[in-house]
Amino acid sequence: MAEKKNGKDFDIRRAYEAWVAAGEPVEDHKKNEGGKKAADKQKKNEEEGKNLQRRSSGKAERKPVAEASFGKKKASAYYKKEGRFSSREEKDQKDSPEAPASKEEKNGFAGKRFSKDETRDRTPHLPKEAPAQMEKKPAICPYHKRCGGCAYIEKDYAWTLGFKEMKVGGLLRPFVKLDGIVGMENPYHYRNKVHAVFAHVRDGNRERNVCGIYEAGTHKVVPVKNCKIENEKAGEIIQTILGMLRDFKIKVYDEDMDYGLMRHVLVRVGHATGEIMVVLVLSSPILPNKNAFVKKLLEKHPEITTIVLNVNDQKTSMVLGSRETVLHGKGYIEDVLLGNRYRISSRSFYQVNSVQTAKLYKEAIRMANLTGRERVLDAYCGIGTIGITAAARAREVIGVELNGEAVRDAIRNAKTNEIRNITFFENDAGDFLRQMAEDREMVDVIFMDPPRTGSTERFMDAAAALRPGRIIYISCGPDTLARDLAYLKKLGYRAREAKAFDMFPFTEHCEVVVSLTKSSK
Repeated sequence: MAEKKNGKDFDIRRAYEAWVAAGEPVEDHKKNEGGKKAADKQKKNEEEGKNLQRRSSGKAERKPVAEASFGKKKASAYYKKEGRFSSREEKDQKDSPEAPASKEEKNGFAGKRFSKDETRDRTPHLPKEAPAQMEKKPAICPYHKRCGGCAYIEKDYAWTLGFKEMKVGGLLRPFVKLDGIVGMENPYHYRNKVHAVFAHVRDGNRERNVCGIYEAGTHKVVPVKNCKIENEKAGEIIQTILGMLRDFKIKVYDEDMDYGLMRHVLVRVGHATGEIMVVLVLSSPILPNKNAFVKKLLEKHPEITTIVLNVNDQKTSMVLGSRETVLHGKGYIEDVLLGNRYRISSRSFYQVNSVQTAKLYKEAIRMANLTGRERVLDAYCGIGTIGITAAARAREVIGVELNGEAVRDAIRNAKTNEIRNITFFENDAGDFLRQMAEDREMVDVIFMDPPRTGSTERFMDAAAALRPGRIIYISCGPDTLARDLAYLKKLGYRAREAKAFDMFPFTEHCEVVVSLTKSSK
């Protein structure tokens, strides 16, 4: 009788005879088999004991698991990622109080990720929040996580300046070295223009009117009181109007139902003059009990100098409509900037931070290096603030703006300030410059202050065709500025100076002014 074992014939009888010949009783077979297993185990333990002795004596070294699996270099990275150490020496060095700080730790960048541009510009002077500042603090603004307007409101202001300087410096590095950033002494409540959207909301069984701003990326209204960057008086007026709606039975506009009256309220404040304009944006030109509403609002806020009713009856995301009626006062306010007085209407473009605007324009005029003999062109001129400021130092100034109401304000502003060497045109800046080039006209200096989306290649082509000796580019979008500087470089203009201004503290944005000159190459 035979059976298969390990692929070979195994004859039980022959095995029996072999055991007998060896002097091993058959009945002791199972006991001897167990003893054999115990002997094998003992032998294995003795071999492991010898290996342990060899390791302790330095004759043999067992590699760590990660090193055996990945190799020494990858194992090191593996242990660092896991917070462990690949060798005793490395752990001792890390635990030692005198272990030298890495280059990243010395510069304050340890544990941070950077974009390609930021990696090239790892400046060691970037301020780092102190441990006390990094601890969880009471929220300065309870709305910022929902509204998305102030990304850095919970950060130390000095840190935000350093971060913006690093970011802008990295973007401009291929073209020019950034000469720092100019911050504010008091970075709160700087916005002289405040806009609030009104809505009717339902919280369970409760219904109420609210006003505030849209939640980031939605049309859901976040009720806001006491915004940390908006003019405080403007905020108080908006809250007063919200409280008056129920008394005057004014329904809030519902954009989904296209029903209701009150859509928005816009408040503009003259920083230097203190004048205040209130714009009521309605879906209809009829305001019930208009005179009584205006009277009560003025009783509560006698500092208001003018009230305007703006009609926006379109289903649009635009705030202001095209029709207006003056309910009180002259229908506009005035402000003073760098010694000149400006008329500001509801739709006029006027920088929201008057304090920083004065610093920015001073630097722009300095970069232009005007001597009184230059012909200057102010593109995207708005109500003429840059051109009027430059007029006192130039032979002639030409202003171009597409917004007709802003052009009319610019003309009035020039007359108010008795500026006689400036002319304003209502036209597209690119078309106007191209026509000037076709007429073979020339200018010495061009000021350009485009929107955040930047300029266009058509405009820059036309600007270069006028062959100005200097271009002063004022930008509120550093990323599009870098794009435009690259294009202007192809046209023969190289950036020579650049300085940033924190026009919008605690937000992601800032303004930059750059001086470009015609390259000799």
